[in-house]
Amino acid sequence: MAKSMEELMELIDKIPEEPAKPGEFILPELMAIAVAHEVRDDDIVFAGTGLPMVGIMTANFLNAPHALLIYESGICDGKTMHVPMSVCDQRAANMSSTLGGLVDTFGYYLQNGFVTLGFLGGAAIDKYGGVNVTSIGDYYHPAHRFTGSGGNSDIGTMARRTAFIILQEKRRFLERNDYTTTPGWWCWDFKTKEWKPKKEVWKGTPFADCGPTAVVTNMGVYRFDENGIIYLETSHPGVTVEQIKENCGFDLNVSRLKGETARPNYRELFVLREFVDPELIFLPQKVDYPATLQSLIDA
Repeated sequence: MAKSMEELMELIDKIPEEPAKPGEFILPELMAIAVAHEVRDDDIVFAGTGLPMVGIMTANFLNAPHALLIYESGICDGKTMHVPMSVCDQRAANMSSTLGGLVDTFGYYLQNGFVTLGFLGGAAIDKYGGVNVTSIGDYYHPAHRFTGSGGNSDIGTMARRTAFIILQEKRRFLERNDYTTTPGWWCWDFKTKEWKPKKEVWKGTPFADCGPTAVVTNMGVYRFDENGIIYLETSHPGVTVEQIKENCGFDLNVSRLKGETARPNYRELFVLREFVDPELIFLPQKVDYPATLQSLIDA
């Protein structure tokens, strides 16, 4: 007989924190949990639709129970049990502190500097952390036009730090984007008509030191150095540095590589599968637990 939510909740602390073995988890689970580790317990998080929502909800269950979640639709501090289908899904409003709108989330929270972490996606990213969600090719005659910022630029430039989740391909990891929707650590200076460090261009504003701190892809986890240039921190299990460099459109710095991305542990996977996305809205499939763990869950 299926267990109730209360019975499953009582199991969380009994699930071992032992790292899962290869084949016992899928890549999207690894990515969601990797981005969940970016959340601090005192963070105010602005999350976008998709794996960003999965990541923050996982963090709320595990490493950051006091982190406060904001959705751009106006929902603040919701206590959603299962991941909503989008930031507008009213399931996200369950037990929320406030229900407002875009003026509240962008005007009162974000632009006033209260948001400490933004969780975002993107179509392409450049070596300085600039993200494109607008168009490929010439802006006026694009080869492909995307849906646009949707708050990406606002969150990515005004949150104190930002973590991106992006699929990695050579065409998505670029020296420079065709169009920069969300500037990274280097920006176009319209006064001098040249690229400059963001801290210089935005000097004197409250957001000069705000920017990307992590990028989680299907191949690895990335950080930014003191010059605002991306580097590889960890490679996902089974992915080689050569494969990563082949899927990068510039000369990637791999000298700071620490090793493999930590495999998710069983407790993290249990929370992710049973509480965050049991309906497989964003996770493509559910992998069987090891027999010993399944016996513990079924007992």
